Amino acid sequence: MDRPEWAPEGVDMNRASPARMYDALLGGSHNFEVDRQAAEAGKALVPDLPRLALSNRAFLRRAVRSLVDQGVRQFLDIGSGIPTAGNVHEVAQAIDPKCRVLYADIDPVAVAHARAILKDNDRTAAIEADLREPESLLAQARGTGIIDFDQPVGVLLIAVLHLMSDDYAPADKVDALYDAVPVGSYLALSHLTSATRPDDAAKLVENSRDVSRIGLQFRTREQIAALFGKWEPIEPGVVELPLWRPESDRDQHEAPGRSLGLAGIGRKA
Repeated sequence: MDRPEWAPEGVDMNRASPARMYDALLGGSHNFEVDRQAAEAGKALVPDLPRLALSNRAFLRRAVRSLVDQGVRQFLDIGSGIPTAGNVHEVAQAIDPKCRVLYADIDPVAVAHARAILKDNDRTAAIEADLREPESLLAQARGTGIIDFDQPVGVLLIAVLHLMSDDYAPADKVDALYDAVPVGSYLALSHLTSATRPDDAAKLVENSRDVSRIGLQFRTREQIAALFGKWEPIEPGVVELPLWRPESDRDQHEAPGRSLGLAGIGRKA
């Protein structure tokens, strides 16, 4: 298989990546055949899977706009994935061009593409970092100079914690982020859930284990709410993706009661 020009050297093109599968579900072009095959396998089991991806992306845009309205002017987007329409910096800087955004992802393809897009934007940057090692991630973040950790930060964990098993203690990683940012900071989180459609969730878990070999952790509403830890939830709390402050009918990619994702925002008070 020929390596595309946009793919960094050393990337394993025979192993699916969550970031590239998500890109494939959104109709993007920065993915490999193995990612498209894995996405298609998921769609064969749950045909409305692309609608979940769109719903999650719509929540991200609404969350960023909401936090800018609350006075947040810098964002740390962890597990940011492949840049696509409606990137965090595009949403935030459309409201205030002075907003700063740091993207972090474990996938070198995501990071390389982000850096190419951001090369002329001096208020943004992208780092290759792993949430499972929060101290290292935060050290890299500080080193960029993009984020001022003495000022409120919008921390984004969008569709990332369901890639982390309980063995990695995801709640501890969220706590580490809480401790690193000042009062007035926010956490926006979205997560796959087994609460609404347990049978479909079970199919996707099995597929992620046996086909894509990514490993997905669908969690209950209570387990997802517990991940916020010390962050104080703001209204409407942890709800289905399309129910978190929808702005118009265009945000309704999934019918209420059918979403496989939950989302919420918490504040450090």
